[in-house]
Amino acid sequence: MISIRFPIAALSCALLAACASSPAPVAPSPTPPTVLLLSIDGLRADMLDSGNSPNLSRLAREGVRSVGMRPSYPSLTFPNHYTLVTGLRPDRHGMVHNSMNTDALGNFRVESREAVRNPAWWEGGEPLWVSVEKAGYKSATWSWPGSEAPIHGLQAQQRHPYDDSVPLPERMQQVLSWLEGTPDAIKPRFVAAYMEHVDKAGHRYGPDSPEYTAALRQVDAAIGLLIDGMAADGSLDNTNIIVVSDHGMATVKQDQVITPADMIAPELARTVSVGQSIGFAPLPGKHAEAEKALLGRHAHYQCWNKAQLPTRWHYGHNPRVPPIICQMDEGWDAVTPAMRAKRAPGNSGSHGYDPALPSMQAVFVARGPAFAQGKQLSAFDNVDVYPLLTRLIGIPAQPNDGDPKALEQALRVSDM
Repeated sequence: MISIRFPIAALSCALLAACASSPAPVAPSPTPPTVLLLSIDGLRADMLDSGNSPNLSRLAREGVRSVGMRPSYPSLTFPNHYTLVTGLRPDRHGMVHNSMNTDALGNFRVESREAVRNPAWWEGGEPLWVSVEKAGYKSATWSWPGSEAPIHGLQAQQRHPYDDSVPLPERMQQVLSWLEGTPDAIKPRFVAAYMEHVDKAGHRYGPDSPEYTAALRQVDAAIGLLIDGMAADGSLDNTNIIVVSDHGMATVKQDQVITPADMIAPELARTVSVGQSIGFAPLPGKHAEAEKALLGRHAHYQCWNKAQLPTRWHYGHNPRVPPIICQMDEGWDAVTPAMRAKRAPGNSGSHGYDPALPSMQAVFVARGPAFAQGKQLSAFDNVDVYPLLTRLIGIPAQPNDGDPKALEQALRVSDM
């Protein structure tokens, strides 16, 4: 047996050489800044120039804003909130209206907690908080439409259901506590929060009313509290804040209201959805009569077969879309007799009109380490927000309808 011995000095040199040739340890990638998505339901884009939202104006000065953001059709709350977090138009994700009906699922109404919490209505898309959880990160939601249902079996780890009795300062304190991190010091990668106050005031009093302005000031003050809290705890400069709305708001004069029965006899078609985008389902054997009564141009609305809707609306293929869609002219509503009877005297407000209208343009404001400063963007489609959000969060985007390059101009050069 041959014994081989290395001198200690030689062995030391060999070990040093091996260490020198080994790759240096790779430093872990820094955690991307948290993404905070805030929605102000019903805030029209041009209201940012009214002088009634100093905190939103501050975010715009320190970041970017758009002159407008086009909602998806129909320009309603639930369809567009789900579009913002899935990147899919309503015709693809299946939340095609605030009110729907299918043989399998029955009726969907936004005021029905049972329907809102039924995942079967939502599983045509994968919202951001689900994608974040799948990626192994944390997320948090404050009553964002869709967040109360376990979609694909998942919900945000931290969440609060819709509750309009919770004051705005209390909501913002909850959001701030999420941004500060949980006891285990792990912050959510994505936080989404919803505020309904401007929309409610707009519907009741109209967008030109003092009440609408007061609601905007109230929401803006709450955002100011949140910003100040973030500045105090050091999270402001490490958070990408995006403030959006789902749609704008148009004035509806007191006498510019009809009912579905004014459009077609109930013996010919069943009313599926009301408001501004009206859905009708002809009764058995009455299809030809229903089409004759509805299709085409009328005094205050126009109707189409679902397969013949304007192409730019990207709408009509989903089986949840009723066979006949009637679109009200701006400033006109079609509601049930009971809803009409409850309307208070005076002007009111509505949305749900053609997304191309100036009155329907939504808000987009963004501020944070990823965003340029003091830049104004031209109008874009709201489906383009989703690929921006996935990029900021640092997760792969699911198949979507957005353009990943549409909002690159909003980013700092180093982030492009």
